[in-house]
Amino acid sequence: MSKRRVVITGMGIKSPVGNDLVSAWRAIREGHSGIGLLTQFDAATFPTRIAGEVRDFDPTAYVPAKDVKKMDPFIHYGVAAAVDALKDAGLHPHEHDAERIGVAVGAGIGGIATIERTSVTFHEGGVRKISPFFVPSSIINMISGNLSIMLGLKGPNIACVTACTTATHNLGLAMRMIQYGDADAMVAGGSEYATSGTAVGGFCAARALSTRNDEPTRASRPWDRDRDGFVLSNGAGVLVLEDYEHARKRGARIYCELTGFGMSGDAFHITAPSESGEGGARCMKNALRDAALNPEDVITSMRTAPRPRPVIWPRCRASRACSAPRRTSSWSARPNP
Repeated sequence: MSKRRVVITGMGIKSPVGNDLVSAWRAIREGHSGIGLLTQFDAATFPTRIAGEVRDFDPTAYVPAKDVKKMDPFIHYGVAAAVDALKDAGLHPHEHDAERIGVAVGAGIGGIATIERTSVTFHEGGVRKISPFFVPSSIINMISGNLSIMLGLKGPNIACVTACTTATHNLGLAMRMIQYGDADAMVAGGSEYATSGTAVGGFCAARALSTRNDEPTRASRPWDRDRDGFVLSNGAGVLVLEDYEHARKRGARIYCELTGFGMSGDAFHITAPSESGEGGARCMKNALRDAALNPEDVITSMRTAPRPRPVIWPRCRASRACSAPRRTSSWSARPNP
């Protein structure tokens, strides 16, 4: 069977620079940073005391008040961004075939904050003090699960987890489900609440975070030779992906078309990519082949900020490995931890 065309018809965001599309995009265009001193726990003894925190966010605007405490903040963000994305798309499940609308929203580390609190509760009060909602409030698939329950979405319901690439993989897998007829629309993306004490402490122990506590807005500098680590941040980004014909028939606004997606594995190191760039090149080639594009069309650069290994070179080698001889356009979407 031939692949169906997939388009983006809705977007939702919860972030340190804004909790709606207009304010977040304005802040990004104007170069405003959402990075500041940590306020969600006492980080006075931590080497890193900065992060991106979502501010002025009320989960009860999206989740019934009685259910808020049954969900980790990463679920709050993911659910809220997804609801906003569906609203932006003008896609109402009760007006369409809910069995043809699915969800694919994940998180890199999930409910570490809830696990942290529950561990303290257990050690101080014993097993009887553990909440019956502990597990469903912290496992990563419950963004997708709660969205399905709340909105009646009965299509494919998954949550791919691949650390920093979680949201990208969820978008790609959602795209494939639409292409091959498993769904007409998918709510897809990622969410994270990474600023609990143990999460920040773990990355500090790995010496992965910037310690530029005196200049938080300039701490994340992945393309700088003086980079000293990345900066953790909370938030969620969710898109509505839709079959082109389905979107056209209902008169939806279309932001863009997704034409290709690629995946690969380095089989090299727990955190660092292979210095040859072979894995990245293979991933790019897979995406270009899927999109039926030529290698010289465009290359996206992904840059990490940790100090131990100059990750820029594997990425540049990967770009060169799958690019054509003529000059290639290269751009960077964001730093990646």
